[in-house]
Formats: sequence, C-alpha cells, structure tokens
Amino acid sequence: MAGSKEIRTKIKSVENTRKITRAMEMVAASKMRKAQDRMRAARPYAEKIRQVASHLARANPEYKHPFLVHRGSIKNIGVIVVTSDKGLCGGLNTNLLRKVIGQMKDWEKQGRGIKVCAIGNKGFGFMSRVGAEVKSHLTGLGDTPHVEKLIGAIKVMLDAYIAGEIDALHVCYNNFVNTMKQEPTVAQLLPLTPGNTLDEHHGATWDYIYEPGAKEVVDELLVRYIESLVYNAVTENQASEQSARMVAMKAASDNAKNVIGELKLVYNKARQAAITKEISEIVGGAAAV
Repeated sequence: MAGSKEIRTKIKSVENTRKITRAMEMVAASKMRKAQDRMRAARPYAEKIRQVASHLARANPEYKHPFLVHRGSIKNIGVIVVTSDKGLCGGLNTNLLRKVIGQMKDWEKQGRGIKVCAIGNKGFGFMSRVGAEVKSHLTGLGDTPHVEKLIGAIKVMLDAYIAGEIDALHVCYNNFVNTMKQEPTVAQLLPLTPGNTLDEHHGATWDYIYEPGAKEVVDELLVRYIESLVYNAVTENQASEQSARMVAMKAASDNAKNVIGELKLVYNKARQAAITKEISEIVGGAAAV
C-alpha cells in the first residue's frame, strides 16, 4: 500500500485536475449557447437558398451552369471535411473521421480518386497522416466563424470542379441534434440535381425571369449556395463541438470526484493501519517491561 504522503499528493493532483475540468465545462456551456444561436440563425437562410437552388435545378433557363450539369462518369470526388481545431470533445471528431474514411474506402473500391479540403486542425492532421490528397485546408477559425475566411478554401474545390478535376463534391460534418447527440453527416453538394435536393414540390417544373441576365444571376447564386451550405456545416459542427466538450468535461469532473473519494478511502485505511501499528508497538513494549 502506498504511503500517506504519496496518497495525499495524488489526491491534491486529482483535485487540481477536477478544478480545471469544471472550469472548462462552464466555459464550454457558455460557448455552446452562443454557438447554438449562430447555428439557429444560419439554418433558415441555408434552407431557403437550398429550396431556391432546388427549384433552379428543375428549371429550364437559357443558361446551364456547370454546377447543374450531371456528369455521366464520376472519376474523382472532392470532400470537404469539417472538424474542430481543438480536442477534449469526446469522440466527436473520431466518429466523423471514421465515417469519412469508410466512405472514402467505398469510393476507392469503385476506382474513384479523392481530393480533400480540410476545415479544422483535427481533420487536416488526420488526412495528412493517412496520406490523402489535401487540395486546400483552413485552420484557426476561432469561436466565431466568418464566411470570408471560408471562401478561399471552398473556391479551390469549386475551381477544381469547374476545371473537371473532380466530378462530385461532398461535405462531411457533425450535425447538431441536441446537447447529447451529434450525428456524423455526409451530404452531396455538387452536382446540384433534383435527386440530391429536398423540396416539398417534388416533380414540379420551375422557371424564372432573370435580370440582368441568366448567367450573372445563376453564377452568383450558386456560388453563394455552396458557401452558405459549407458555412452552415461549420456552425453545426461548432455547436456540436461545444456540446460534446461540455458533456466530456462534466464526465471528467464526475470521474475525478469518484477517484478522489476512492483515494481518500485508501488514505484513511493507510492512516488507520499506521495508528494501529504504533499502538501495537507501544502495547508490546509496555508488556515487555
């Protein structure tokens, strides 16, 4: 059994760790509320522009944007992987990357090449370690993401799609369901066809009058469509990250409390054993005299 001094030192160390995890839990709870507000603010715009893009995919304009053209054979696939910059958020990143790797293996079995855009330090580090072809990456978004920071990394993938280097584009992120549940999600962004959009008027035919012209309007709209969906994925992932971190830190604090209780029990047993031994030695010495 360890000595009383070693046990006291260990108890003090665990108590200090518990203070840190408690502080991180409260910070994550505060950030989680702000992240959820940003996520809820971004959702209506993303849903509305998704509907407009869905209508546009069913329309018959005089100008057909490359994003609306479905390519017969898909040889290369682009993947935008959204993860967190920091850890200590449970299995959030692990579950997402496991799903992404499983999907990438399926594509590789079909003979398709894969090019990756990594948003977040964890995803960038993982993709670099597994040897994936990373065309662009973005780290250090902070607690408040901005579309302006995302545009550069996204544009690399969009340019590759227009140039024919990739034939489809997917985004992978953690979808926020509630504080206790986050779902790893893989969604197709391009090509934008009626088959991969959600619309309550499925099968309807849409058409628009464009001012000043179809090319100007459609080009601008579809780029904004992709940017808004990726931004929405980032806000969903950040809300999931803060929720997962709060839950993980609460579990760590509870575990530390249990460990402290067990160590105090061991310490009391060791102290009582030492006292008993001293009493026995005194009694034995008195009996000998």
